[in-house]
Amino acid sequence: MDRRGRNAATLVLGALLALGAVARAAAEEKRHSVKNAAKEGAKTGGRTAKEGVLTFGRSTKAFFTGGPKAAKEAWKAGAAKTKRTAKAGARTTKKAARGE
Repeated sequence: MDRRGRNAATLVLGALLALGAVARAAAEEKRHSVKNAAKEGAKTGGRTAKEGVLTFGRSTKAFFTGGPKAAKEAWKAGAAKTKRTAKAGARTTKKAARGE
């Protein structure tokens, strides 16, 4: 898979995590605000997408300035940050769905 494919996969994963969190939280506790959970899910998706795009840009820059090894390191670091962002957003979305 090329970089664009991995970047797209990262973005899709983040969006799915956000949507999954909203769906699970809404199903568990319907009495809480689904609207707030949806807002948080959308924010999570946006933040995760932003991190994915930044990861792609940083790894591309690293490739041209430091070569393939630098690009790989930048990609791995960015992917880890994107994953942390997505998981933190999922936690926030769950809290919003529970009304916390």
